[in-house]
Amino acid sequence: MQQLAKLKVLIVEDSKVSLKAISSYIEEMGVQPLLAETGARAIELYKQEHPDIVLLDIILPDTNGYEVAKEIRMLQGKDDWTAIIFLSVMSKDEDLVRGIEAGGDDYIMKPVGNVVVQAKVRAMYRLVKMQRALVKLAEQLHDANQELQRLSMTDGLTGIANRRMFDETLQREWRRCIRLKKPMSLVMLDVDHFKQYNDLYGHQKGDDCLKAIGKKLSKSAPRPADLVARYGGEEFIMILGETDEDGARWVAERIRQRVSMLQLPHSGSKHQFVSVSCGVSSVYPTRELNVETLLQMADKALYQAKHQGRNTVAYLDYPQDESAAPTSARLTYHI
Repeated sequence: MQQLAKLKVLIVEDSKVSLKAISSYIEEMGVQPLLAETGARAIELYKQEHPDIVLLDIILPDTNGYEVAKEIRMLQGKDDWTAIIFLSVMSKDEDLVRGIEAGGDDYIMKPVGNVVVQAKVRAMYRLVKMQRALVKLAEQLHDANQELQRLSMTDGLTGIANRRMFDETLQREWRRCIRLKKPMSLVMLDVDHFKQYNDLYGHQKGDDCLKAIGKKLSKSAPRPADLVARYGGEEFIMILGETDEDGARWVAERIRQRVSMLQLPHSGSKHQFVSVSCGVSSVYPTRELNVETLLQMADKALYQAKHQGRNTVAYLDYPQDESAAPTSARLTYHI
């Protein structure tokens, strides 16, 4: 009885005699039923009470039970599945099939007795609880899968995107810029003299340094669609869709300045503070060009920045003819 205390049963029956009899059977179970003599009233009560089980007569004065069942199925949410048991004098196979197609779960032939009604209600209540538990479990699994997906795309140390996320986004953004005929840029950066930093201050401090830089980078992205990722070790990279050379160089310079403003001491660097070198490359993507070449140009620009003194931004033109040698990097020094 206690297990059924919260059970909600809606009885839809136009015969007052049958309605009274079935109600008494449900009340014997310790449940106060909801009563409706028409389809319209049944739908109204369903919307108000969200019953667990509906005992539904097929022949009603304003409609039929099949239409009521269909409407209930359309109204119910994924978390409040309701069991529908048809009450009918009709016993043909096609009647049973029609009831199932309308959304019914079981049948009770009239005239009904208390033993059958109570047994069916108890059985259906167990199914209702199982169904709702499965829905909740499915939601939990979905949430867990979403979190696993997020974690699989996130760098564990810095909390920004990882290499896998970068690789997927790079290909997608390249195709998008081809469709839109918009420019695309990459900013690749490297923490200057990071090995010496780890040797001097320890790996924990090194990790803290990378976290701080990752945080600054994520705040330096001009738009939510721009991706900041840890490329590997002390290297980071940024994808800037719909961004030309001037815009990308401005973003890279802002990154360089913001890292310098962290004022993280680094006695192993001639700058005395942690700094970054940035390599920038831009292009208008086309199907004839290769996104890997854009990545290589950003990497070469980064090499040029480091080779020329670090703590600087270097830009390398993307070769429109991929068989041609890249043009010289243009550098802005900040020593």
